[in-house]
Amino acid sequence: MTVKECYAAMGGDYEGMLGRFRSEDRIVRFLGKFLNDKTFDTLCAALEAGNQEEAFRGAHTLKGVAQNLSMTRLYLSSEKLTEHLRAGSCQGSEELMAQVDADYHEAVSAVRSLDA
Repeated sequence: MTVKECYAAMGGDYEGMLGRFRSEDRIVRFLGKFLNDKTFDTLCAALEAGNQEEAFRGAHTLKGVAQNLSMTRLYLSSEKLTEHLRAGSCQGSEELMAQVDADYHEAVSAVRSLDA
């Protein structure tokens, strides 16, 4: 899979990313770092424990990572979850988290396809 195809598969902004990073090699390097990032795991654990503060921090961090990597679909879903958690409670976040989970795993799958 090409980098452009990867961005199409995950609902990202390839042109915007290429404009900022200036080379596909740099993009691939940073996408590789995304695969090693533990923010999503932290977010899941915090929500499961009902720790709103840590869940908010995880959602906010994931939103920033997704935005910086032009992962538009993941950015939008994590932004909704972040704003929900900003209100002060984990309650009612299940549907939002389900969308973040789907978008995150879609992005991970697309990035892993670059290595194939």
